[in-house]
Amino acid sequence: MAVIRDVMPAFELFQPASIEDAQAVLDRYGAGALVLAGGLDSLDWLKDRIKRPQALVDLSGIPELKGIAALEDGLEIGAMTTLTDVVRHPVVRERYAILLDAAESAASPQIRNQGTIGGNVSQDTRCWYYRAGWACYRAGGNICYADTPDAINREHAILEADRCVAVTPSDTAPALIVLDAQMVIRTAAGDERIVAAEDYFIGPGTDITRMTILQPGDLLTSIRLPGTWGGARFYFEKVRDRQVWDFALVSVASAMVTTGAGGGSAIERVRLAVGGAAARPLRLAAVEDLVRGRPRNEATADLAGALAVEGAQPLRFNAYKVPLMRNLVKRAIRGVEAATWTS
Repeated sequence: MAVIRDVMPAFELFQPASIEDAQAVLDRYGAGALVLAGGLDSLDWLKDRIKRPQALVDLSGIPELKGIAALEDGLEIGAMTTLTDVVRHPVVRERYAILLDAAESAASPQIRNQGTIGGNVSQDTRCWYYRAGWACYRAGGNICYADTPDAINREHAILEADRCVAVTPSDTAPALIVLDAQMVIRTAAGDERIVAAEDYFIGPGTDITRMTILQPGDLLTSIRLPGTWGGARFYFEKVRDRQVWDFALVSVASAMVTTGAGGGSAIERVRLAVGGAAARPLRLAAVEDLVRGRPRNEATADLAGALAVEGAQPLRFNAYKVPLMRNLVKRAIRGVEAATWTS
């Protein structure tokens, strides 16, 4: 017998032409509104009948949310700019190649043509218990189904678990953190708020129901890349089961400035972040402090890798993430020469 499922829940669709119009709808519906960027996360929730918003607010008709503009010493990327446009932008390729690598690692070309950078950093977690509608902590229940003796938790967190062990799915988030990006938010009150990328993402210890600091009525309008790390020595690597479509098992991003050359180079300053290890992309500030001023060699990489995984608490099926994350951090410290990109 065929399984009969409910139809997609009914909602009102709004397609505002300005940020002000969008926020008017968000203010009217509050927590009952769902924002639609590229739609690749939002529509999944609707098709699975898990989220049932009263209103869907489609941002695709707001021109001021799209495009990449030069700043005095950096770039400003509209939140509705597609990942493909980010990858193809000449200044991103020349000065911020780590964001190119991260954006290009997301899903497939077809999805990058539709998916936006704002949507990529703001999407919800992909834990299958949560996405299937189980009444877990994150969904308002009193248990984490992924953290039980019989759970399937190969993709879940090894660090900073607090009741929930789901991880962040964003590929671009670690790269934005190491670039010291700033997230520009229009609040429900109409004010502009600017926060560092590393503070945009939150873990379950802060609020178990959200992955970012966005409150009902808030809109991420753009992302600013300062010139501080432009042209640095970058490293990005994403380990996944399949080379197309899959989310990261663990990813690492680093931006580094060195003194000297070759085997005699020393680390002057560095930023490191990992994805897939916790509910939020983690900046490894303690590792940065450890390696700063040290030679860029195998011994320093060993120290960095060991410190990065201190305190890790693997689950039944994800202990492999501990050596994986350790080795990725080591590779980020040893690094490789930046790739030369051609159009």
